[in-house]
Amino acid sequence: MDNSPPPPSNESPPPQPPPPQATHTGSPTDFLKGVVGKRVIVRLTSGVDYRGLLSCLDGYMNIALEQTEEHVNGVVTNRYGDAFIRGNNVLYISAAEPI
Repeated sequence: MDNSPPPPSNESPPPQPPPPQATHTGSPTDFLKGVVGKRVIVRLTSGVDYRGLLSCLDGYMNIALEQTEEHVNGVVTNRYGDAFIRGNNVLYISAAEPI
């Protein structure tokens, strides 16, 4: 039995996984307070997106947007000055720009 090390290989080592992405340690409440007055994307349970300036929201996730655009399948279908969205229709709120 030969105990010598194997001959060097011309194969490159397997690729390393990417480093983990930074995670935010703030609470959802901190996020929502941070995006008031900024552009957001609101996705409804129906799949329709509303994009605009988050004017205010309450504990029920009722939302008031200004300069609002309605997007269906990525296409702008309507523009509104102000829009009020009832919270039970909201799937999520996302910052439209990095915060």
